[in-house]
Amino acid sequence: MHRLTTPKFRDRDVTDERHYLNRRQLIASAAAGAGLGLAGPAFAAPEGLEPNSFEDITNYNNYYEFGTGKRDPAENAHMLTTSPWTVKIDGMVDRPGDYQFEDILAKAQIEERIYRLRCVEAWSMVIPWNGFTLASLLGRVGVQSGAKYVAFETATRPEEMPGLRYQVLNWPYREGLRLDEAMHPLTLIATGLYGKDLPNQNGAPLRLVVPWKYGFKGIKSIVRITLQDTEPFTSWNDANPREYGFYSNVNPTVDHPRWSQATERVIGAGLFGSRRETEMFNGYGEEVASLYDGMDLQKNF
Repeated sequence: MHRLTTPKFRDRDVTDERHYLNRRQLIASAAAGAGLGLAGPAFAAPEGLEPNSFEDITNYNNYYEFGTGKRDPAENAHMLTTSPWTVKIDGMVDRPGDYQFEDILAKAQIEERIYRLRCVEAWSMVIPWNGFTLASLLGRVGVQSGAKYVAFETATRPEEMPGLRYQVLNWPYREGLRLDEAMHPLTLIATGLYGKDLPNQNGAPLRLVVPWKYGFKGIKSIVRITLQDTEPFTSWNDANPREYGFYSNVNPTVDHPRWSQATERVIGAGLFGSRRETEMFNGYGEEVASLYDGMDLQKNF
């Protein structure tokens, strides 16, 4: 895998979807002709899979704050006001405070990352994100010694989020990572996709992307990041700990109590979709398996 360093830019300044695949094909051809590796995204999707369409990615979502149907976020998320946007960063950090999204973005090194997304519901996509590493943001605020976990919280705005009337979860939506997971170079704060600003239904203005974990770990529309020394509260684990573990690493050998995780339905592959075998850590095992050395991944699911 090859790291791509790029100048700072707004998501809207990078390549549009209609040129995206042709551009990557041209780069690949030029690289092959020169005997070089593809100077593509910092970390590409396993197997070189092509990204799903912008339509797939923005119209098939789980974002329960806007409804429980897959189309509900696309239909309702326009109500969410994303500017101005403030992220509170607190806990065990040297520089706690309320950070404006524009200020966060102004100092970020935006990269292109094509990642596989594996939903806990056993469907998958390939998504071309734009964003910056979570590690770079945490480095800016200064992680204190003794911090072991990072907790996240989503916006909760009943007047803008009609799904909050349904008590699916204990709102606000909250998630968490171990600090070493958060600092891993694969862990991304996404601010866009396909070179466009992140759509509301996909978690605007910034969301977490951890490609070796099930998609619900990728908390959307983040308003708070807290460094702490205890394992964070996580919403799905609170709702049903038997079905949703804290780690939620993609693992085809650990079934969800109500369905198998051995295979997945590929979104965009026809009316009924094709199925593929699910890979351990969603295909990112070479990069992340060492984080879990010595752990029982059946018990610590």
